[in-house]
Amino acid sequence: MPTILGQNQYGKAENRVVKITRDGATHHIKDLNVSVSLSGDMDEVHYSGSNANVLPTDTTKNTVYAFAKEHGIESAEQFGIHLARHFVTGQEPIHRARIRIEEYAWERIEASDATSQSIGADEAKHSFVRKGQETRLTQITYDGSSWEVVSGLKDLVVMNSTNSEFWGYVKDKYTTLKEAYDRILATEVSGRWRFNWTDDEQRMPNWEKSYEQVKKHMLQAFAETYSLSLQQTLYQMGSRIIDNRSEIDEVRFSLPNKHHFLVDLEPFGLKNDNEVYYAADRPYGLIEATILRDGCEARIPVDLTDL
Repeated sequence: MPTILGQNQYGKAENRVVKITRDGATHHIKDLNVSVSLSGDMDEVHYSGSNANVLPTDTTKNTVYAFAKEHGIESAEQFGIHLARHFVTGQEPIHRARIRIEEYAWERIEASDATSQSIGADEAKHSFVRKGQETRLTQITYDGSSWEVVSGLKDLVVMNSTNSEFWGYVKDKYTTLKEAYDRILATEVSGRWRFNWTDDEQRMPNWEKSYEQVKKHMLQAFAETYSLSLQQTLYQMGSRIIDNRSEIDEVRFSLPNKHHFLVDLEPFGLKNDNEVYYAADRPYGLIEATILRDGCEARIPVDLTDL
């Protein structure tokens, strides 16, 4: 039976690059995990093994490191845009580039007063500790004429210790869950947001500021919503982002409900007044949804791992 080649791509995945910017005695770190995926006129390498149109994946790796030096890393998004443009415009057989980047955050270790006095304050600005809050993400796709930038984060664990209820739900003969009128609401946020930027350099967002503001509005919505369901909280988080950030048209969240169950202490003659909980890791409820600016179409994949 005859066969034909379908969608395909190739590249170098998970190139770890750490860029140190030295501003006198003060150093700044950008720590990225960059994956490059290229597609285009690649039929013959599959059909006959001809590498005439193939840019080696080792070259894509080298490009990542060279660009870290030549262009610096102002932001994950800007770095990805530089790379995508280079591969598509620099090699005729390559028609589309997709750059995925994870960014790992570091924060400066502040020197003690005694240390600062003994070695000088300017000499205490090169020590860092890895931040453990979340991993920042971005995906840049370029086909020579149009851009798509989707950024996001994962592994951001948040909790409200009160101001959450869950009751009034459907019940059948298998329902054992008791209604809750004061519960812990906790989740591990995985979110993506799509920018409406196309190719106008003058209108390019300030990527660093945008990320910080999106995270701020997301967390404020989580904290300030009196929640009757995790779905309600999710919608408020996405709506707050779109209402406050004009550069974003679409937000998608995947929120596992990190269940906390009250421990029955009555066998020990103790009253548990919403104080002692059992934190269950699995199974867990998984709440997912997309929030869109009115008039826009959804383009972020339903499965966020497809990004």
